[in-house]
Amino acid sequence: MKYLILDVDGTLTNSKKELTENTLNALLDIEEKGHRIVIASGRPTPGIKWIVDKLKLREYGGYALCFNGAKVIDYKNDNIIYQNIFPRECIAPLYDYALKNDMGMITYEGDTVIHGTRADDYMRFEAGLNFMELRKVEDFVNYVTFDVNKCLFTAPPDIAPKLEKEMAEMYEGKLSIYRSEEFFIEAMPLGVDKAASLDRLFAAIGADIKDTIAVGDGFNDMSMIQYANVGVCMKNGQQAVKDVADYVTEKTNDEDGVVEVIEKFILS
Repeated sequence: MKYLILDVDGTLTNSKKELTENTLNALLDIEEKGHRIVIASGRPTPGIKWIVDKLKLREYGGYALCFNGAKVIDYKNDNIIYQNIFPRECIAPLYDYALKNDMGMITYEGDTVIHGTRADDYMRFEAGLNFMELRKVEDFVNYVTFDVNKCLFTAPPDIAPKLEKEMAEMYEGKLSIYRSEEFFIEAMPLGVDKAASLDRLFAAIGADIKDTIAVGDGFNDMSMIQYANVGVCMKNGQQAVKDVADYVTEKTNDEDGVVEVIEKFILS
């Protein structure tokens, strides 16, 4: 049995955020043969529901890492294997920092993306991508009294790297902060990344790391690509990710690059 670990955006889905029929059929075929799929995404849980349903993860026994690994779900049993909660004491100073630097700041409440800063197109993109409502709340800091897994910050691509660096230095030893897109800065509980959560998953289910293949394209995929027995970067991926991968696909996510991975590392 192989475990195929797949990032979603830029990897599993094409540029239109669609799962092509060719890729879907190839994935269902390997599930039928007894292999297992692990979705590993920065998306919130509602944002991958349609993928879980299309890939029949409940039927075949698949898994998902949401929020970049802050929540790990066993869909066969609808069981949360692991969850890491965002430290509430960090929300107020982060909110102040966002206001000071004219950034967007959002988090997630059920099927809703909530924000207290001004709305921007990046927030609207995140909400639409995950089929969630975008809603502004008054007094954001005091509104968030419930457990959240991550906060997401938005900023134009030309200034996001500077802000990411500043935030990472400010919260060193307290939070994990990194970009998942040119305009998204993720703020996660300390120690949360895809590799760390995969390690917890495989320890819980008794899987062997030698049976893992991880495929991604973005900065937040680097740790899992280095962690897996075979780490693959998509042709359309960031150069830094290609540099740490064992293999770079010849096809992009718009050319069913995941099918190439299946044929080369699972079916061959």
